[in-house]
Amino acid sequence: MGHREDLLEGAVRCIYEKGFARTTARDIVEASGTNLGSIGYHYGGMANLMTAALERAMENWGLSLAEAIGNAGAEGLSGAERFERYWEYMIDSVRTHRRLLMATYDAFVQLDQNDEVRRMLVEGMRDARLLWAQVFHGIDPEVEPARAAQLGSFYQALVSGVLTQVLIDEHDAPTAQDLSAAVRFVAAGL
Repeated sequence: MGHREDLLEGAVRCIYEKGFARTTARDIVEASGTNLGSIGYHYGGMANLMTAALERAMENWGLSLAEAIGNAGAEGLSGAERFERYWEYMIDSVRTHRRLLMATYDAFVQLDQNDEVRRMLVEGMRDARLLWAQVFHGIDPEVEPARAAQLGSFYQALVSGVLTQVLIDEHDAPTAQDLSAAVRFVAAGL
């Protein structure tokens, strides 16, 4: 790896260890084995590096979560059982990646001050919606863009809400079974 990639990987590690807002340039230099001048040379500054690092970390989390859900052994399960299995993985992943996911809240605060952070979060949200439609229901966004957008938005709302509840109070947050029961109740009333 060159200094650019070393810096990015070091910044990702710092996000996991210290969070987005509390990571300093010196922290990244120490984690990456590079020098302070490399940040400006390769990224144009600390803000750009941290945005790229958060984007990389969130992309890695989303892809690893999608892979875990895809390998959840849900074949042959009923719809409700499959839904619960997926959400068990999701909730466990939130607990496992707590530091990273808390760092996203640091980034949210910067939406109105940093166009690059806004771009990264907007694009990440759009990609996540399409990913959830594909992961949870096998819907190809290229073939069924409207359905993928609808289902993806529904799941992203659930992901965001459950993620927030688990991060704030994991002991009183909904379980996969709670979510399944709630969806069945809402669907029965439609």
